[in-house]
Amino acid sequence: MVIGIPDELIQLRDSIARFVEREVRPVEEGYREQWLTEGTIPTDIAHAERVRLRKKSVDAGFYAMHMPEEVGGMGVSTLGLALCREAVCASALLLADRGGVLASVEGPRPMLMALNEAQREEYLYPLMRAEREACFALTEPDAGSDATRIRTRAVKEGEYWRINGRKHFITNGQYADVIQLFAVTEPGQGARGITFFLVDKDLPGVSVTKVQRTLGNDRPAELTFEDVMVHESKVVGEPGNAFASALSWINMGRIGIAAGAVGNAQYLLDRMIGYAKDRVAFGRPIGNYQFVQQHVVDSYVELEAARNLVYQCAAAVDAGEHPRRNAAMAKLVATEMVGRVADRTIQVFGGSGIMTEMGIEQLYRDVRSIRLYEGTSEVLKGAIAKTLGLE
Repeated sequence: MVIGIPDELIQLRDSIARFVEREVRPVEEGYREQWLTEGTIPTDIAHAERVRLRKKSVDAGFYAMHMPEEVGGMGVSTLGLALCREAVCASALLLADRGGVLASVEGPRPMLMALNEAQREEYLYPLMRAEREACFALTEPDAGSDATRIRTRAVKEGEYWRINGRKHFITNGQYADVIQLFAVTEPGQGARGITFFLVDKDLPGVSVTKVQRTLGNDRPAELTFEDVMVHESKVVGEPGNAFASALSWINMGRIGIAAGAVGNAQYLLDRMIGYAKDRVAFGRPIGNYQFVQQHVVDSYVELEAARNLVYQCAAAVDAGEHPRRNAAMAKLVATEMVGRVADRTIQVFGGSGIMTEMGIEQLYRDVRSIRLYEGTSEVLKGAIAKTLGLE
């Protein structure tokens, strides 16, 4: 534990952990037979269960705790949220993550503080209460890491904007009823020509054209917009000035992913140590053998180093120190670390590690994906280089 973390944040983290054990674990245990045979919970069932758990988290005051007090949150710091997200992911419960306990892409984010009061009443406050779901629609088939190249176009026609385009890899896109959409309104201006729209998914011309399957449990969606007419009252802020909002979302997301990776790694390390003590081979616990000890010790040391860096970076973001650099560093180090820990855990478990019933292979698949979204490791290194004056 890093010296200097306030006691109230430790207490909050512990409260979250107890909530997860009390409310989430019994629900997930009800799907144990599906875990044994399929290695996961069907997507639609998992979503429905998360919606129910999310409302319990709202009642407990946890779900939107990271939002400012003026809109009903607790104003919990980036460091506090990182501690809590680590605790959620250390449970390795599928229903606890992805918006089951703490708000994820479906819920409120600080960038929505830019909404005017009318927009807050219609969108932000219902998201705070988990009465509505959102998604973040930036990525496109030809614009992933370089989001300034998006092609979804919005053209002003009187009091409305006509929107045409396609988004993909949109987490929660198939369930969201409001789309936080980024579209080009001033072609040729790059980042200065992108506008942020709130698009109700039931508008004519909005469709979910594909639900995509991934290596892990994520099921992102492809969203298509065909002559969608969006009223000017749904524009957030000034037209052409949305890219900073997108970056603030991404930076916060990177810290959250990093903290989740630390939590996942802690779970895997605990499983690895337990198995190394219990599994006997050639008359001795396998933890007595140096090759196994190397897997455990390397994982332990890397986890502790990553955890301290994530805490340090989160605290630096709270202090306003290089949010882009610190968010990138935290995600880079933590997501690369958990991938190695997951691989070692399977190696220690041997053949049992790739069996669905052990729950290790599912986490192995899931943590592989987090090195890609919200910025690949390579993109993160480039972002850090730029903050160091290297172009």
